[in-house]
Amino acid sequence: MSDAQLLAQLTAGREHVLRAVEGLPEDALHRVMVPSGWSVRQLLNHLAFDDEMFWISAVLGGDRRAIQNLHDGWAAEPMTGTEAITTYRREIVQSDTILAGVDLDDPPRWVPPADVYGGPPMRDGREIIYRVLTETSVHAGHLDIVRELLDGHQDLVVAS
Repeated sequence: MSDAQLLAQLTAGREHVLRAVEGLPEDALHRVMVPSGWSVRQLLNHLAFDDEMFWISAVLGGDRRAIQNLHDGWAAEPMTGTEAITTYRREIVQSDTILAGVDLDDPPRWVPPADVYGGPPMRDGREIIYRVLTETSVHAGHLDIVRELLDGHQDLVVAS
C-alpha cells in the first residue's frame, strides 16, 4: 500500500468516527451504553489524546506541545461531548500538519519513556500510521454499535 493510500484510509476512518457521532444530542454523548463503562465523549477523547496527539504529534512529529500535554484520554478532564468532538477535529488538523512534514520512512522523532508506553519502539512513521489507523477503525466500529443502540442510526446497510 502506498503512503497516499495509507493516509487516505486514515482519513476515511476519521470521517467514519465523525459520521458516527454526527447529530447526537449532548446527553447521548455522555451516556454509557456498554458494560465496560465508556461514553462516546470518552472514546473521542481517547482518539484525540491517545492516538492523534500521542502517536502522530508527539511520537511521529516530536511536537513539544503534544509531549508536554500528554495525558490519558480515557481519563481526560470533564468536557462536553461537543467539546470532545471539537478537540478530536483539532487534533486531526494538528496531526495532518505533522504528517505533511514527515517522511514515513523516517524513525519517530520522540521515543516515549517506558512508563508512558511500555511496548517496543515503533521503527518508522508508517508503523505509527498503521497503529493509529487500526485504533481509529476499531473504535469507529465501536461507535457504530453504540450509535445504533442509542437511536437506531446505521452507517452501513447490510444487504439481506
